[in-house]
Amino acid sequence: MRIGIDARELAGHATGVGRFLGGLLREWARTSAGGHEFVLYAPGPIALPLDAYRFRTRDVGGAPGTWWEQMRLPRAIAGDALDVFFAPAYTAPLRVKVPVVVAIYDLSYVAHPEWFHLRDGIRRRWLTTRTAASARSIITLSEFSREEIIERLQVPAERVHTIVPGIERLSVLQRQDSGPRVLYVGSLFNRRHVPDLVRAVGTLARTRPETSLDIVGDDRTYPHEDLEQIIASLELGSRVRWHRYVSDDRLLELYGRARAFAFLSEYEGLGLTPLEALGAGVPPVLYDTAVARESCAAAAIYVPLGDGAALVGALERALFDETTRAAILSAAPAALAKYDWPRAARETLAVIESAGR
Repeated sequence: MRIGIDARELAGHATGVGRFLGGLLREWARTSAGGHEFVLYAPGPIALPLDAYRFRTRDVGGAPGTWWEQMRLPRAIAGDALDVFFAPAYTAPLRVKVPVVVAIYDLSYVAHPEWFHLRDGIRRRWLTTRTAASARSIITLSEFSREEIIERLQVPAERVHTIVPGIERLSVLQRQDSGPRVLYVGSLFNRRHVPDLVRAVGTLARTRPETSLDIVGDDRTYPHEDLEQIIASLELGSRVRWHRYVSDDRLLELYGRARAFAFLSEYEGLGLTPLEALGAGVPPVLYDTAVARESCAAAAIYVPLGDGAALVGALERALFDETTRAAILSAAPAALAKYDWPRAARETLAVIESAGR
């Protein structure tokens, strides 16, 4: 079978979707993926070590975006005699004549349109709805998201498959005693309440002055939140370090230095970075949502949304209370057991194979 893949998220700095796709491709390369041939389409070079025979790359050119997806990509696909096309980033080209499998991780732009520019929200909702209606199968990461897709996009339940991804196992990294450091990793969206985290760290630092915070992620907030101004107004200085983007090696170092992890999101399709933190031996503090409970189970400290005092207390427990830390880390193996790349790759390939028959 010849499988086409939208690989634009691997051209440049890979974020969540790129890391998800990269994990699948590495596993398919390792196992030979049933003898299938893959064609990866991107608007530039792909920097990923892959089996040169099984994975062919097509530099389609242009800039990644809707025009690239809906105009350039279909023209490239048309001459490649594909059996099926896998779109791992919410939407797919609508003018293709082969079956499509699409991954839709969440419906934030449907559930909370106020978090998006008007035109961007309309574009996302229209394209996702059309893609979901025409796709042979849809893959998502959690039962929470599966239920939302079925309900909000009116998709038959049998076409929506929950496939839990793998996570990077970071427990082998060398931990470094760098004091009580809190870590946040993820793009900055309003729904992730990073200013709440900064304020809580500022409050905690009044009684625990050695406390500090590392933020890893680029600013994608709308309406815009001026995080630098918030940090400056609280006079936190070097206690808060904002890294817009870091290399994989640097990210491993930050996990190794962190003593607590915070991810204060009120809405996610799953949320992988708290799981990565658990894999690195770092207790996470999360806002208490259905999907957070689904993903981390007993291996986290949960805080009611918007409760600043509870958040400060939770961070203090995660950093300094050895009994709490031990309880969370002892629950981590059970929470992490289902996040397995070989299983995710097998299940994803089975959905793609079924769609291509």
